[in-house]
Amino acid sequence: MNVAGIRNPGHLKLGWINALFLILRIVITDAIANIPTVAHVIQQAVAPVFLLSGVAGILAVLTNRLGRTVDRFRLLSELDGAQAEQHHPELQILTRRARWNQWSIILCTSCALLVCLSIVVMFVGVELAIDLSDAVSLLFVASMLALIAGLLCFLREIILATGILALLKRP
Repeated sequence: MNVAGIRNPGHLKLGWINALFLILRIVITDAIANIPTVAHVIQQAVAPVFLLSGVAGILAVLTNRLGRTVDRFRLLSELDGAQAEQHHPELQILTRRARWNQWSIILCTSCALLVCLSIVVMFVGVELAIDLSDAVSLLFVASMLALIAGLLCFLREIILATGILALLKRP
């Protein structure tokens, strides 16, 4: 029987298997040749990963502070009459604190996302053999600016929190 000019179709199957093994051998050889490059990129990605750990710690502190602010706001907002009027200035400050804390969380989360994106861009640049160092630098600088802005918002929230102490000491 003659199929596509080949007398025995079994030879066609064997040809595909050989082609598959050839492709696999090329891919594996190329991957092995790229191991030093990938290892170098992993070494470069270690510093941003440590930065992510630090930002995660900051985010834990920020979310804890936001939770405490919200809990205090709920407690004071349930008061009635003269007690509610007495705590009205504190409620206003708690609202401002929550807003500053929210911005701090948003900015620090943006920092973490930008760091993750810079790591991804590093690996994509290596895999595609494209120089993306400018993009990585830009993402890293943007992440640092987001972190700085987030910490400044956190500082403002702390100033408001300590300002409540003076308000509470008033008779």
